[in-house]
Amino acid sequence: MTFEVEAAAVLEMASRVGAEFVQAVELLMACRGRVVVMGMGKSGHIGRKIAATLASTGTPAMFVHPAEASHGDLGMIQAVDVVLAISNSGESEELMAILPVLSRLGIALIAITGGRRSTLALQSRVTLDTSVAREACPLNLAPTASTTAQLAMGDALAVALLDARGFRPEDFARSHPGGALGRKLLTHVSDVMRSGPAVPQVAAGTPFTELMREMSAKGLGASAVVDGQGQVLGIFTDGDLRRLVEKGVDLRALRAADVMHARPHTVRRSALAVEAAALMEQHRINSVLVVDERGALCGALNTNDLMRAKVI
Repeated sequence: MTFEVEAAAVLEMASRVGAEFVQAVELLMACRGRVVVMGMGKSGHIGRKIAATLASTGTPAMFVHPAEASHGDLGMIQAVDVVLAISNSGESEELMAILPVLSRLGIALIAITGGRRSTLALQSRVTLDTSVAREACPLNLAPTASTTAQLAMGDALAVALLDARGFRPEDFARSHPGGALGRKLLTHVSDVMRSGPAVPQVAAGTPFTELMREMSAKGLGASAVVDGQGQVLGIFTDGDLRRLVEKGVDLRALRAADVMHARPHTVRRSALAVEAAALMEQHRINSVLVVDERGALCGALNTNDLMRAKVI
């Protein structure tokens, strides 16, 4: 029952969204300061979440408690800011007390309210209607459907602004550097690859025994085969060795060029680490060679490197 009531409230509200929503987005886009979100009680909790969502999606925002605003925190709000005030009734005393001050400062006010003819709505430049037919509470008292509608309206604003700003996944990641998404979108191959002496590599004419010695010393499970300019000619892996042994091939007289897998898959060092992971998964390989802008070998990595970096 609760799910049905709240879902119906959001869908009914969505059908009313029109020109005022567009005006609100335009006003927020034009804001030269920050979006200051305000609300009391349950609306205040919703407001904190909306402010956090705006801030993480490219719109500078903060939450200011209306009661604290009357005791000094109004100094946090500047004339270049836009205030997003949330109140289901539109008559919250703490909000009403600071409306005259906001008006004198010339601060643009956007209301998210269920009271279309409330004091808050009448004093706002734009009013977003979040009225609901009823609360999900059996007593029709506890804020439930109304707060869900407020939250949905805030999310709709944040997403519209995100889209209008051309906000990209990389931008989102910069706001979340400590999370899994941040690691995936900010970690490049160059950040996790093995480089310098740690990269196993031999020339095409290297005897097979020296090739194996290089592979064992570097512990990658593979070795690159390069020419005199460092261009990748091929790769030889533990899997290649196993297949040759199974065929009974006499390996002692062979050289690297005889056993390498030519034209191997490579990845640019500037690529994202998740791209390297996708390449390895697609081709079912455990190691990949890394090349620079000229196509020369500059590194290598395997699935263990990616796991240690928590990319996969």
